[in-house]
Amino acid sequence: MNTSRRRFLQSSGALVIAFNLPAVIGPASAADEKSFAPNAYIRIDPKGQVSVVVAYVEMGQGTYTSIPMLIAEELEVPLSSVRVEHAPPDERYYGNPLLGGIQATGNSNAVRGAWEPMRRAGAVARTVLVQAAAQRWKVDAASCRAEKGAVVHAASGRRLGYGALVADAAKLPVPDPKSVTLKPREQFKLIGTPAKRLDIDGKVNGTAQYGIDTRLPGMKFATIAISPVAGGKLRSVDDAAAKAVNGVRQIVRLDDAVAVVGDHMGAAKKGLAALKIEWDDGANAKLSTADILRDMEAASSGSGAIARQEGDVAKALAGAAKRVEAVYGVPFFAHATMEPMNATVHVRKDSCEIWTGTQVMARVQAAAAKLTGLPVEKVTVHNHLLGGGFGRRLEVDGVVRAVQVAMQVDGPVKLVYTRETDIQHDLYKPAFHDRFVAGLDAQGTPVAWSHRLTGSSVLARWAPPFFQKGLDSDTIEGAAETPYAFPNMLVEYVQHEPRGLATAFWRGVGPVHNVFVVESFMDELAAAAGKDPVAYRRAIADPRAKAVLDLAASKAGWGKPLPKGVGRGVAVQSAFGSYLAQVAEVEVAPRLSWERGKYRPVGTELRVRRIVCAIDCGPVVNPDTIRAQMQSGIVYGLSAALDDQITLKDGRVEQTNFGDYRVLRMNEMPRVDVHIVDSSAAPGGIGETATACVMPALANAIFAATGKRIRRLPLADQAVPTG
Repeated sequence: MNTSRRRFLQSSGALVIAFNLPAVIGPASAADEKSFAPNAYIRIDPKGQVSVVVAYVEMGQGTYTSIPMLIAEELEVPLSSVRVEHAPPDERYYGNPLLGGIQATGNSNAVRGAWEPMRRAGAVARTVLVQAAAQRWKVDAASCRAEKGAVVHAASGRRLGYGALVADAAKLPVPDPKSVTLKPREQFKLIGTPAKRLDIDGKVNGTAQYGIDTRLPGMKFATIAISPVAGGKLRSVDDAAAKAVNGVRQIVRLDDAVAVVGDHMGAAKKGLAALKIEWDDGANAKLSTADILRDMEAASSGSGAIARQEGDVAKALAGAAKRVEAVYGVPFFAHATMEPMNATVHVRKDSCEIWTGTQVMARVQAAAAKLTGLPVEKVTVHNHLLGGGFGRRLEVDGVVRAVQVAMQVDGPVKLVYTRETDIQHDLYKPAFHDRFVAGLDAQGTPVAWSHRLTGSSVLARWAPPFFQKGLDSDTIEGAAETPYAFPNMLVEYVQHEPRGLATAFWRGVGPVHNVFVVESFMDELAAAAGKDPVAYRRAIADPRAKAVLDLAASKAGWGKPLPKGVGRGVAVQSAFGSYLAQVAEVEVAPRLSWERGKYRPVGTELRVRRIVCAIDCGPVVNPDTIRAQMQSGIVYGLSAALDDQITLKDGRVEQTNFGDYRVLRMNEMPRVDVHIVDSSAAPGGIGETATACVMPALANAIFAATGKRIRRLPLADQAVPTG
């Protein structure tokens, strides 16, 4: 039987979620003659249909709703009339202004990067349409206004829909985007209101398309075994048994991998299991996690590049009434996206076509062109929805593997990683080693703060021009700039690249790590000073930090009595352009087992009871999206903080699937309350923001409940007694 996963689920009565987007135009010059396309983002046809080309990808964060809302607000059209299209790979038009023009979706900056440009794109289109109507009516454009997809002349009551104006508008000059007037905040009709997500219908009715859903005529399926040790090579392979598997068509050998191509995924997987492979493990054959941590600890003993220096830390420490020191650490994390890495590729003599879900379309195109030797313009990339990105799909290694396989296959082939391959051959969030020293005065107020962080720089590999003078702006975010004022402050960064593991962005790199260690150490200082953790932070926090801290603490009932074994912990952060505070409430309680008709204690377990989150992200586009992303980030952060880490033994990643790399289970999910601050600050990010703050809030709550200070993730096994 050769049936798709979707067809099987449909026949079994299960809910199928998908989303289909039509082919996309490129810049305005590529629009059809009858449409009005004043820029690379908007096209209006004679029927008044508005098509919005979104330069950022949708991976569950709501980008395909929030960015069209920005355009629709200024264009004066209802969101329901907007059709969303994927942007093609083209950094001239779709580069991210906050990433140096790289066409990429990441760093929680889609709305931050789009906030003004997309509003101006909508305002430009509105201005030209109003001018077209005014010319037709022979009136002053200032006497006309746009509303609900039409231009209205109030004095005469005349009204023309946008569709009737596109031909005239297309003939008019397009004004400089900087010259158009944007709406003041008090005139917003759409921005700031709860809006139904534009991708929901497709995800409910089964028409949405993720990369893994690609089906093409004559397509083959492939899966792959990659050297289990980084840097290892394929020594030999006995493929006789694999070739005997019904449906297996081809064995593809690469330098460090071997793929099996079949008529369907079942044949490919069965064929792969039948291979007898010998690997040359290379230099990392005996590498362990302990080796990597020792290397990092040794590197941390030297001085690093100075990320921030204020006052004289050494002098302040020497005169401090109390000195507090601590060493913290975070492990490697896998991305564990729900959709494993996959790509469908068809390599022809004179072209290459790719179907996938990626955060970096132009990089995919360039990588395929380099591999095949084709000009970039001969490589076509069809982007799809992403079943989880989290930074994993800022990398092109999975697509590169698919192109390498497809170059040896006649016709299109879809390469899909198994879950085990996906976890064991991820590019991991870096591990870090942190040394802290603080000095307190007689009242317990910090007068000196020293923080040396040691770990990998993803940015140095991913975008070398952004790594300057030994500093990586991403890696030091949340460390060099904190919500607090310290009169004497020294922050150093020691770049140290681990043996045997490649590192990558992971729903936040610097902030996720730095907020955990900084806020945990702040809690230590509060305890050393004998002060309440909220009051201690509040005394030295900046105004925006105080606002979210006060809101979260109030909503969480901070200071109210709790039962024995229950504790609250707090954390504050300034990262991704947003301010956030969270209060976690945890319980360390007996684990019960039903035996002989009653529950009996069989140990102790940690339960997260409640998380209260307060966020100030500047202007709110869609409050529903913000709440959803706070909840999502909390789930992701809790999963990592409680249980997750990537470890090595004999050069091999030990974790394989969701059994030993756990994602939070439904029965473990705490109550989450999200409160949004009404803010006039600049736009901030939300996609990664909540992931960071929940980790120290959780660790600090464990301390409040048990008196046990935990300085290394993951937390769960350390939080409860063993034996």
